[in-house]
Amino acid sequence: MPLPLQRTDWMPSPPLAPDDGPIDLDHLRRMTLGDAALEREVLTMFVAQSDQIVGALADLPERAGELVHTLKGAARAIGAFAVGDAAAALETALRKGGDESRLALSDLADAVHQARLAIETLLGRG
Repeated sequence: MPLPLQRTDWMPSPPLAPDDGPIDLDHLRRMTLGDAALEREVLTMFVAQSDQIVGALADLPERAGELVHTLKGAARAIGAFAVGDAAAALETALRKGGDESRLALSDLADAVHQARLAIETLLGRG
């Protein structure tokens, strides 16, 4: 005899990557083991590296895929998940070829800009 069905009230799951701004501060703190000086150092390095990479990508050079992959990893390491996602989208667009790459590059530049504004505020420069 089958068991009677019971209703289960499901609770919403938290997002996989919290949307609390351009930088997931909890993730950043975990990655830097709560070391505030290390946080500042990696954020400062990310600002410089991301600006350099976005500038180098302006003409979508042959090594664009390598540059974007580097930026994606750096962004995800500090909790800049929107930058990481935009970089992943550009990687996909580059593999496909065509005009989508320019739009994806623009989206990446916007995500980097938002992350940079947040970082400047975190570092007390904004």
